[in-house]
Amino acid sequence: MTAHRFDNRDLARIAMFTAILAVFSFIRIPVGPVPVTMQTLAVMLAGTVLGPWLGALSVLLLLALVLIGLPLLGGNGGFAVFVGPTAGYLLGFVIGALIVGLIAHSGHHMTWWKTAIACICGGMLIPYICGVPVTAVILGQSLSNTAWSVLAFVPGDLAKIVLATLITSALWKAYPAAFPASLREHRIQQA
Repeated sequence: MTAHRFDNRDLARIAMFTAILAVFSFIRIPVGPVPVTMQTLAVMLAGTVLGPWLGALSVLLLLALVLIGLPLLGGNGGFAVFVGPTAGYLLGFVIGALIVGLIAHSGHHMTWWKTAIACICGGMLIPYICGVPVTAVILGQSLSNTAWSVLAFVPGDLAKIVLATLITSALWKAYPAAFPASLREHRIQQA
């Protein structure tokens, strides 16, 4: 296993997606204890564009900034965010970006269908798997009731998957420099 060294471009990409995650978290539609945000779209894009490790690091950087008190999650910050009903989703975002990146960047080139599958698995399912049980425990609800309550979010998440797939596909065609060098090298070899 080789160690990955981050260059300035990698650091800039991580910072850019951390900012995108923060901005998208301010786009909120209140629906019960867990609001609908565009943050999951940003998580999907972090994984599809940056890849597994840089995508996950961009989410971790955001969470570190929130932990020290910066109000970057829709105006919320500090330790309380990590013990509230959305805490499990935050963990799911880190794991989700990693999974999205692993699936989307597998093989030698990007495809729309691989991007869509990556977003379904890592961008939608993983946050639910991590978030629903934590929400149930914190709110004192049964797991089944909490699981049923997230069905209201599925149509929005499916729309975000379509958006992430379209944005990633368009970016891959129009500006491949946005993607990691290793993926671009495979693209050049394919041409």
